[in-house]
Amino acid sequence: MTKSAIAAVFAATVLLQGCATTPQQQRQVGCAGASIAGALGGAAIGNQLGGGSGKDILTAGGAVAGGLVANDAAGC
Repeated sequence: MTKSAIAAVFAATVLLQGCATTPQQQRQVGCAGASIAGALGGAAIGNQLGGGSGKDILTAGGAVAGGLVANDAAGC
């Protein structure tokens, strides 16, 4: 994933949180942002490991694990 795509995801999360009007909506957007950021980070780390089809599996596994960990860390 390119740096511009990652920046676009973060910008969209910030803009969505600014549009949320209730605390519950802000929390939902924050939880989604944490999950997305964690998934991107996990995928980036997983992509650095393995080779061939193993690299694809580790990238996907890293994305899932990163999203779950970030979601839990954000208290969602």
